Amino acid sequence: MKQLLTVAACFITALASAARTALRSPLFVSNAASIPRPSREARRATITRANAAQNVCGGSLECCCAEPYQTGFYRDGYCNTGPSDFGTHTVCAKVTDTFLQYTKAKGNNLSDPVPQYNFPGLKEGSLWCLCASRWLEAHEAGVAPPIYLKRTHSKTLETIDMSILQQYALDAGIDVAVPS
Repeated sequence: MKQLLTVAACFITALASAARTALRSPLFVSNAASIPRPSREARRATITRANAAQNVCGGSLECCCAEPYQTGFYRDGYCNTGPSDFGTHTVCAKVTDTFLQYTKAKGNNLSDPVPQYNFPGLKEGSLWCLCASRWLEAHEAGVAPPIYLKRTHSKTLETIDMSILQQYALDAGIDVAVPS
């Protein structure tokens, strides 16, 4: 059922994107030049918001770097998220073979490359931004990979309790901000 919902969410996202593109086309807009382009200030504000993302410890979100391929929903190296990220790809994990086998059995093969999506295929030790709900499922099954707290987005805490995340932290012993 979850696989069906994931496929449906991906289809709806693609359909919505195609519709937005079509509606901006000169065929649908009498004066295509009248579509406003975001100002330089608006573009800077977007970048600033992205850079202001917080990790689960309350600090600035750090890069979950995976060279030469970029991880993250936005493929910028960060486990950042936004309204179109239905999978909430916010957990920076160092994947294990056990986790890769588990997720493949669940219908999500992360081991094989998918070049059209700039996806390299993962192997043990790869750093990747995982879906918070899939990571939690793996935790409940006893196969969750270790994570980096400073590289995991604060939105993860809406799905996974901090006490669980800390059990898997590769950057253990760091200060965690306590919400007031």
